[in-house]
Amino acid sequence: MTKHQTQLTSSEIASIWTGYMNDSMSKCILSYFLKQIEDEDIRPVIQFAYDISFKHLEKLTNIFKQEKLPIPTAFTMGHDVNLNAPRLFTDSFMLTYINHMAKAGMLAYSGFVSMSAREDIRTYFITGLQEVSALFNQSSIVALSKGVFIRSPYISYPTTTDYVDSKQYLSGFSFFSKQRPLNSMEISHLFMNIQTNLIGAKLSLAFAQTSPRKDVQDWMIRGSKIAEKHIQIFTKALLNNDIQSPISSDIAISDSTIPAFSDKLTMFHMSFLTAAGTGNYATAAAASQRSDLFLNYERLSFEIAQYAKDGADIMIRHNWLEQPPGTKDKEQLAKKKNKPICLEQTT
Repeated sequence: MTKHQTQLTSSEIASIWTGYMNDSMSKCILSYFLKQIEDEDIRPVIQFAYDISFKHLEKLTNIFKQEKLPIPTAFTMGHDVNLNAPRLFTDSFMLTYINHMAKAGMLAYSGFVSMSAREDIRTYFITGLQEVSALFNQSSIVALSKGVFIRSPYISYPTTTDYVDSKQYLSGFSFFSKQRPLNSMEISHLFMNIQTNLIGAKLSLAFAQTSPRKDVQDWMIRGSKIAEKHIQIFTKALLNNDIQSPISSDIAISDSTIPAFSDKLTMFHMSFLTAAGTGNYATAAAASQRSDLFLNYERLSFEIAQYAKDGADIMIRHNWLEQPPGTKDKEQLAKKKNKPICLEQTT
């Protein structure tokens, strides 16, 4: 019996399109990292990450061709990365960046797997999930050995189990009683969101100082200031509970002003991180049982959404925003089509 290959669903098309865009961006960034890296302990991590992206692009290209789908323009070595640009990041930052992006990749690939029905597509994304998991593990091992892996805060081990016995547990505001201490889930999300904002703040500053365009510079600097403000808010919540916030080295960006990447790539990259941050805040809000934390995540998400919208406007203005595959506008098709020939006239 001949096996019939089912047509790709909308979610599968969206997943392979997103994967292609992300891997083409990663290939450009990692190729620059490989040119700049000096620490021979970190080089294998970067090479492993590059090999993953390179292999993924080959497989995704084959899928696009087999399905007769247009291959995204995305990003290319010839147009979107300058391998001869001076050093922009320290070795430790490159390692931290890869570790962070591996975490984002694990979340993305698990979502792609859950949205895929066709066996070959599921197999591709399951393999991808295993690869980025291995990358996270490898980068974590090296980061720990270098002393640059930032651990989440420690708390005392509980000695008993307990139940919530008052509605005040859910309240973060009270004039008559002290706020309850943060629980481990709330601490975890505050810590994670401080980390992601630290990465975002450093990247946006690096991209701002190397961009030749005023509108891109202003948007990147604004993003850095937003990230710093969010870091302060989350850090204050931890410090109010006598919990130390994660510490990262400030020496991560050089003084170079020569672009290593195209503005199209850097804008896409920061838009990707902004979207990931919005998802992180939504997850954190759902997991936080203190109302003040929930409200903080909600209002900060709105600020990120407005920032993302302004970034999209810049990308549209410069013709950098590649449109994902979508359905045809049936109303527009009806208006544009030629006047039909009546069947009665042809009989």
